Amino acid sequence: MKFKKSLGQNLLIDKNILKKIISNTSINNKNVLEIGPGTGNLTEEILKLKPKKIICIEKDTNFVNNLKKKFILNRNFTILNEDILKIDLKNIVLKNSIIIGNLPYNISSQILIRFIRFNPWPPKFTKLVFMFQKEVGEKIIANMGSSNYSRISIITNSRFRILRYFYVSKNSFFPKPKVDSMVIEFKPIVRKSLNLKSIKTLEFITNTFFSNRRKMINKTFKKLKINDENLLKDQKINLSLRPEKLTLEQYIKISEFYEKIND
Repeated sequence: MKFKKSLGQNLLIDKNILKKIISNTSINNKNVLEIGPGTGNLTEEILKLKPKKIICIEKDTNFVNNLKKKFILNRNFTILNEDILKIDLKNIVLKNSIIIGNLPYNISSQILIRFIRFNPWPPKFTKLVFMFQKEVGEKIIANMGSSNYSRISIITNSRFRILRYFYVSKNSFFPKPKVDSMVIEFKPIVRKSLNLKSIKTLEFITNTFFSNRRKMINKTFKKLKINDENLLKDQKINLSLRPEKLTLEQYIKISEFYEKIND
């Protein structure tokens, strides 16, 4: 079988890792959405745990045809030949779904952001279990002040609690990628402090701040016209700091203020 580099196809073949990914998910009689099943290695392990229904989204037509043949006897199995970045998630995410995926490295952040933007919130799904490139995964779980702390750390943690994570060697894949991977398990949460009209505002604010990561935040405050004394005082913001020194809560308040003055 030919693998398409453009689709970021690296298949997980390590049985122990396949089982570990779903070991904490309580799949029995639950709805599962799997992103990028490939040859169905993880799908096979999921089906052993007897989900109520499993829907797989696969962009590669060759994989889709093979999966249809492989799981033809499984009545609770459905495969959709679709692009996860384009499909309407509302129509395919069933109530109390668990979303699982060995995500293509080149679009993993975009996929995560699609679920961060899920509307309405709280969402219909109860858990995400995603595989990322190690470098991306470490940015997602990073704490304020660390070198990996970034916009993806902030927007992810605004809507999810990270339940667990573990590393996966590049030797667990075929074809073998150049880097190691990381599995992260997320649970959706509702933050009482998050009162934004749109989560995209937080995305915009963090993107603007971290595009000038090495500079003090005073320039960004002036650029966005949010250099408000009351905001700075209430949130105890020091304008000589750099973006990685602001907390999630401070970014939320800055975003709320930005929405207010641009309403």
